[in-house]
Amino acid sequence: MKKAVFLDRDGVLNRAYLREGKPHPPDSIDQLQVFDGVRESLVRLRAAGFMLIVVTNQPDVARGKQSRQTVNSFHQALRQTFRLPVDEFRVCYDDDADDCSCRKPKPGMLMDAAREHSLDLAESYMVGDRWRDIAAGKQAGCKTVFIDHCYSEDVPLSPDVQVKSLSEATEWILCR
Repeated sequence: MKKAVFLDRDGVLNRAYLREGKPHPPDSIDQLQVFDGVRESLVRLRAAGFMLIVVTNQPDVARGKQSRQTVNSFHQALRQTFRLPVDEFRVCYDDDADDCSCRKPKPGMLMDAAREHSLDLAESYMVGDRWRDIAAGKQAGCKTVFIDHCYSEDVPLSPDVQVKSLSEATEWILCR
């Protein structure tokens, strides 16, 4: 079986924009800013044999604030403009009220990817910047890495490690 690093998008790969202390995705492609060291971290993880799968909630689509086309343009830019070696982008466009199985904190996106790619979830990692990411990773049976940006919201309960960047997360993963 293969192993993967599941990555949240906003706040992990690229900058999230704070509104009242809570993170939000960029509004347009012009606002898309990849954090320093992200590409290098992903290259190192890939070289260590990990599949790289982005799992992202994008409820602004359900809320009518953003289109699927805009979300897809972000992913295209992350792959082409920023040359991030991501194997797959999995997106939940629903809002909490939709009660779907793929919206984090539920583990649906991770479980579906594991089935489709024969992934060993116990040897995989979920890297995120919100409690929802860590909860999804734990429910899926992954090791969890919380990137703490000190948002004004609940912090996750007992991630395996807490770091400040994807570069720090990568160091921890590769030392396991």
